[in-house]
Amino acid sequence: MKTVPDVITMVLILGLSALSIVVSAAPDDHISFISKWDALIRESENHFDNAEYDAAIAISKQALELAKENAESDHFTIAESLNNLAFLYHQQAKYIQAEPLFKQALSIRENLASSNQGDIIISLNNLAELYRAQGSYPKAERYYKRALVLREKLPQPNHSEVVKSLNNLAALYKIQGQADKVEQVYKRAVQLKEKSLGSDHAEVAISLNNLAELYRALGRYAEAEPLYQRTLEIFERSFGANDQNVAMNLEQMAALYRSMAKYNKAKRFEQRALAIRVAKPKNK
Repeated sequence: MKTVPDVITMVLILGLSALSIVVSAAPDDHISFISKWDALIRESENHFDNAEYDAAIAISKQALELAKENAESDHFTIAESLNNLAFLYHQQAKYIQAEPLFKQALSIRENLASSNQGDIIISLNNLAELYRAQGSYPKAERYYKRALVLREKLPQPNHSEVVKSLNNLAALYKIQGQADKVEQVYKRAVQLKEKSLGSDHAEVAISLNNLAELYRALGRYAEAEPLYQRTLEIFERSFGANDQNVAMNLEQMAALYRSMAKYNKAKRFEQRALAIRVAKPKNK
């Protein structure tokens, strides 16, 4: 999924893509408007990257006004300008200012015939992140689920993007202490990755590890152990026995065995992990 911190970069990419379409068939004055608008978007992004947030907001407002003056009310430049400005407010925890802008951007994108589903998913996730930051968890869940549904309905669903939506939901459920829902979501992620990537893929191991960590936190050690073991096997095959991912897994297994009062076993895993950490080999 694209998270809120990814929005400005993503919007710039989408804007440039749309720009190439518009320029090919637009009159000179419209081309000039698009070029000016794009320059403002770039300038705002540069200010943001340099932590010049007030300047970034001021330039984003200029981009929005320029779009409103030169485009139809449902033009993609207006939606993206609204989204950028809302993003900047969100980053400063100015949620009251950000919410209506995110909503306007979503509304335009949903009604715009030329809008692709990726734009809508970005807007849905942005609103979900906003509500999660505010502690409005039911609202956040609704928007995360809407984004998930859209990703699943794409003609060629991207499993990694679907898993991002699942992980967003899992994180939300964790905050609320809803372990049963976290478990369901993690299991779905494992099943999806196994189906699309194969059972021995490193991405599968990551989801297995998430589920194992959940079980360990819940004291369900007998269920966690085989998942950790399978994760270790996949990591070793994928990255080699001396990889930092392997060290992380060994440390987690050591913690599991300490919780199970299997101290000798825990010590062996700790020693293996320490040997890898000390050597500090580069990850492949």
